[in-house]
Formats: sequence, structure tokens, C-alpha cells
Amino acid sequence: MKVSACAGAVRQNAPAIILVHNQPSGDPTPSEPDAAVTRDLVAAGRLLGIDLLDHLVIGDGGRWVSLNAKGIGFD
Repeated sequence: MKVSACAGAVRQNAPAIILVHNQPSGDPTPSEPDAAVTRDLVAAGRLLGIDLLDHLVIGDGGRWVSLNAKGIGFD
């Protein structure tokens, strides 16, 4: 994840963000590091007043997974 993207959300006073990244393997199954980053960003967002709406993992063949829909990393 690029830290500059999150810093941009702070600089722009964004009320919310959606994190999206692709898996080099092509398999969109969320990993434990994906879940950990999501938990950390949800917690940081609470402190900063920026909601993390979702974290999408993109795979090949048009496949993708929403961590929010799966309840991974979100309360």
C-alpha cells in the first residue's frame, strides 16, 4: 500500500476512502496481511475522522473480493 495515498486523504480532508489493490498471483482471496492492513486503517481512520468504506482485492479474470462484505478487518 502506498502511504502517499493515505496521506492524500488526510491532506484533502476526505471523509472516507476505499482501498483497492491487486494480488500478483491473480487469486483475490484476502490474506492475513490484507486483513491486518484493513484493521489498522479502520482504527487509524477512526482517529482521523476518515471512514474506510471497503478494501477490495482484485484478481485476474474479473474476480474480486470485498473485505467489508466478508467482514474481514471491519467491526
